[in-house]
Amino acid sequence: MYTREHRTLLGGRELRRYWIAPAIVAAAFAAVMLDSEAGFRTWLRLRGDLRAAEARIQALQEEITVLEEETEALRSDPLAIESAIREDLHLARPGETVVRLLSDTNPRIP
Repeated sequence: MYTREHRTLLGGRELRRYWIAPAIVAAAFAAVMLDSEAGFRTWLRLRGDLRAAEARIQALQEEITVLEEETEALRSDPLAIESAIREDLHLARPGETVVRLLSDTNPRIP
C-alpha cells in the first residue's frame, strides 16, 4: 500500500496521468474493434471483397483472351466459321449423321 510519502515521491497526480492515457488508447482500440460499420471487422470484410473482385477480374481477363482468339479464328478461318454455324444452328451436311451425347455425368448403367 502506498503511503502519503510514496505518492509524493511518485508525483501523486502524475501517476494518474500515466494511467489515463493508456485507458483512453484502450477505449479507442475497443471502439474500433467493435464498430460494425467502420471498424476492424469492416476492414477485414472489405479486404476479402477485394480479393474476390481481383479473382473475378483475372477470370474475366482469361475469358476475354479466349473470346479474342475465337474472334480471330472466325475472321480468318473458313472452317471455324462453318463449325460455329453448324454448332449454333444444329445443322449437318447432307449425308452426315449427327450423334448427340447426353451431358449426364452419372450415366445409368443397366
